[in-house]
Amino acid sequence: MSLLDDLIGNSRPVSHHGPWPRAVADTSDWISAASRLSEGHLTMLGLWGECNAVHLALLDERAGMTAILSLEELQNGYPSIAQYHPPALRLERALRDLTGLAPEGLADARPWLDHGRWDLRFPLGKHSAPASALSYAFLPADGENLHQIPVGPVHAGIIEPGHFRFTANGETVIRLEERLGYVHKGIEALMTGADPAQGVRLAGRTSGDSCVAYAYAFSRAAEAALGVKVPPRAVWLRALMAELERLANHLGDIGAICNDAAFALMLAHCGVLRELVLRSADAAFGHRLMRDRIVPGGVSADLDNNGKAGLRALHAELCRKFPALVDLYDNTASLQDRTVGAGAVESGLAGQYGAGGYIGRAAGRDFDTRRNLAYPPYGQLSFEVPLLRDGDVNARIWLRIREVEQSLSLMEQILDRLPDGPILAEAPAVNEAREGMALVEGFRGDVLAWLRLTPAGKIERCHLRDPSWFQWPLLEAAIKDNIVADFPLCNKSFNCSYSGHDL
Repeated sequence: MSLLDDLIGNSRPVSHHGPWPRAVADTSDWISAASRLSEGHLTMLGLWGECNAVHLALLDERAGMTAILSLEELQNGYPSIAQYHPPALRLERALRDLTGLAPEGLADARPWLDHGRWDLRFPLGKHSAPASALSYAFLPADGENLHQIPVGPVHAGIIEPGHFRFTANGETVIRLEERLGYVHKGIEALMTGADPAQGVRLAGRTSGDSCVAYAYAFSRAAEAALGVKVPPRAVWLRALMAELERLANHLGDIGAICNDAAFALMLAHCGVLRELVLRSADAAFGHRLMRDRIVPGGVSADLDNNGKAGLRALHAELCRKFPALVDLYDNTASLQDRTVGAGAVESGLAGQYGAGGYIGRAAGRDFDTRRNLAYPPYGQLSFEVPLLRDGDVNARIWLRIREVEQSLSLMEQILDRLPDGPILAEAPAVNEAREGMALVEGFRGDVLAWLRLTPAGKIERCHLRDPSWFQWPLLEAAIKDNIVADFPLCNKSFNCSYSGHDL
């Protein structure tokens, strides 16, 4: 029996919510959920709000069960989850900025997404006049020989904006404080009133390197709400696109991390392989990033014989060239000297924050949505979930290496077993409000999508949660006691999304 059963059983269930339950709780059950999070019995998947309600997505990893607990008919605020469970802190600050609902007992009252530059306050709540320019007080630096180093939000090269405030003693980092929110796009507000076909296009643009993962998660949430059965061929094509996206991003990351350790040769070779993946995706599905190719009900582009032959040729090329790059990394002592032991994440923190993807699995958190909350066709495929425990830059590189190998195996299995048939199913007509939720394993980790559809089939509320929400805070912990010069290396090994986090 799951720990979630008691919480859901004591609360009022919401009808027409799939595939997992959502229930409206009272304050005591809300606080009980926070206590179970603080004790490590449950994992927080997401926390978001609307005008008069807040929603907490929970995971019981042992039971493989997920549920949403909600507080509704709120006037001004709700009991803070973060006062019991620190990983909720930034989510509650963002929730307040977007809805105006104040978390009662929140230790940090500073804004998070709202920098005082919007033309109104609380865009997802009761709108009010915009705030004057907000001053933001970074944490003070007290102590002998301490100094602060501000970096960003504008960075050298092509990179998204984010501010990093280092407190250092000489070259040793004592504390890092992040400030994000510079690329808030208002995607969730833009979705309000849209139909699912428009919504999936917005979802796919949440984070440019995860077009497939976001469209995949949104589509599965919409299908869960509407009861759509996706054709088998489309199910397998979606997984193929997801693994191609994972390959492209992991190959790019491996090269970029090594480049930040002054080993440009690896960047050059990995860059060539990444480009091969993107070109093959373009030839197979008509877009390098496979944007707008996954839609509610299936996919919008089929794979013909030429595309299939091109992907088989790509598979053969990667299998031939990638092992030599692995050996090159493994046998370059000067490179290992930079990556081994740098930027280590403790396994306890990875578990507490529910960190997904290569960051969590490199630090011992054994969770992968494709296996733990298996969605088709992954239950029919053979693959391993790599797991390491050192949690450093080296471990995150090796995690990516092993995942490249697994994705190549999955790619071959999908191509060998791809069924024939249609690629798109129509949604049935409904005449009542429907809700759906989905978790999909993107290259960074699990992407969450939740939506409510009106009886007319329009989006009333949609929430998208990037895995970076639970990874950015760990970077602050990982860089502590490292030197300032190693921050680019550690930061790249995390490769968190600014855009996906900022919404």
